[in-house]
Amino acid sequence: MAQRPKKPRSAYVCNACGAQQPKWAGQCPDCGAWNSLEEVVVAPTPSARAGGGWAGAVGPGGAALSPSEVLSLAQVTPEQQTRAPSGIGELDRVLGGGLVPGSVVLIGGDPGIGKSTLLLQAAAAVAAHQPVLYVTGEESPQQVSLRAHRLGLVAESTAADPSAAGGGLRLLAETGVEQILVTAAAQRPQVLIVDSIQTLCTDALASAPGSVSQVRETAAQLVRFAKLTATTVFLVGHVTKEGALAGPRVLEHMVDTVLYFEGEADGTHRLVRAVKNRFGAVNELGVFAMTDKGLREVRNPSAIFLARHDRPVPGSVVLVTREGTRPMLVEVQALVDQSPLANPRRVAVGLEQNRLAMLLAVLHRHGGIAMFDQDVFVNAVGGVRVTETAADLALLLAVLSSHRDRPLPLDLAVFGEIGLSGEIRPVPNGPDRLREAAKHGLKQAIVPKANVPKGGVQGLAIKPVLALAEALDAI
Repeated sequence: MAQRPKKPRSAYVCNACGAQQPKWAGQCPDCGAWNSLEEVVVAPTPSARAGGGWAGAVGPGGAALSPSEVLSLAQVTPEQQTRAPSGIGELDRVLGGGLVPGSVVLIGGDPGIGKSTLLLQAAAAVAAHQPVLYVTGEESPQQVSLRAHRLGLVAESTAADPSAAGGGLRLLAETGVEQILVTAAAQRPQVLIVDSIQTLCTDALASAPGSVSQVRETAAQLVRFAKLTATTVFLVGHVTKEGALAGPRVLEHMVDTVLYFEGEADGTHRLVRAVKNRFGAVNELGVFAMTDKGLREVRNPSAIFLARHDRPVPGSVVLVTREGTRPMLVEVQALVDQSPLANPRRVAVGLEQNRLAMLLAVLHRHGGIAMFDQDVFVNAVGGVRVTETAADLALLLAVLSSHRDRPLPLDLAVFGEIGLSGEIRPVPNGPDRLREAAKHGLKQAIVPKANVPKGGVQGLAIKPVLALAEALDAI
């Protein structure tokens, strides 16, 4: 007697972490997110042990499975990845040197921050010598054309003959992933841009576009297409109100590179940061300026993050930070004022707020300077976000300068990590940071002793310190 086919069952998937639960709950048991469980239909899968034991395993079609070929690591010859330039130097820097064939790049950011503008500029530059397919699920082709004309990209994108195989920018307004893949297979583009992944849907699922199951399945099909055809795929992703990429967390694990757009929507500068990159450095940073002609590269970001004052001002110091492979000069400002509150405020913009509270306790314990009755505000100028611990020493010196109302020298550069016992720890790539400071005209630096190069740096007077007390004496 033929077996009755199994009925599809329902499960509940968290759109924050991707965990699957057998029944609905108000809070996800895995990540703790509220109202994040969505119902999906789970298709029944055939049993892998239909024949008894792993030797009798069968595939979805009922055919017996045979062992796959296993290779020794010594037999696999590594191939050098050939990268194609995107036409935008800062984007190439963030990607690790250019576009890798078969790679999948996910780029996210707040609405209106410039994701579509950046990808349209890159598509127009690449289309001059390679075919590019731009899939728009949110806008009509007329809207994309209006933006391209406003940015002056039409002449650049049509530099190559659209009918030839060598280049041309083509538009496709479609949300069905199967139709997109069929069209892409016929057009054979070198670069495929999908704007955005939340608007796509597959006929295999009945859920709405943007749901956990739709995002996961459509992304899996696009990743499979990229690997089989050696096509570079860009996916635009929405973000939540907390700034994280919307959709299941597994989406970030499926792609090769994850880029985040940072910066204020009403500001002029945009930062593109790589938080995951299988083909380059993580935490690499690209800097752009938003103009009426689109995003313009900023070759020397230290010039915008470093505000030159006419005279020394209290509470300001120059930090030499490092984003990926690039050292940058950033001005750190602090304001310390008498607090009328029982619990003084600790506010950090662009810096870690919890680390600020910890460093103030170190300053009290090992420097003898108490801030328990003072409001402390710190800021990284230019909208940059500094996450590395090399900012510890600069932050404390700026706080102390504001508290004492005594300015630090304009030509002083500072970096170093501070431990809980008051020691100044070295940070990575100290010589590169010092050379960057000397290149921008700074004359003196207070740095950890282990970061001082043997031959020194020409034109820079370096003061090595081992403890917080030595750093306070140095100023």
